[in-house]
Amino acid sequence: MDPRMLSLSFMTLIKAYQKVQSRLVIQVRTLASNMSTATPGKFILIQFQMSNVTQIGESISNLIGQVNKVINNAVSNQQSR
Repeated sequence: MDPRMLSLSFMTLIKAYQKVQSRLVIQVRTLASNMSTATPGKFILIQFQMSNVTQIGESISNLIGQVNKVINNAVSNQQSR
């Protein structure tokens, strides 16, 4: 498949983010519910995954902000004509 033909919608992006976030919540709850199995490695892995989810969320937020700027600029350009 030609990569230029692929499309990505905000809805697809948000749904994928929600899935990643939900999986992480399940992992945290599982680890917290049975602290006797919580090893330092599992704890560090959870922290790393939390950091990744945070970065993904920030990237989505930045992307939405950029789209808003483009829309605002387009509207401003139309109004000044």
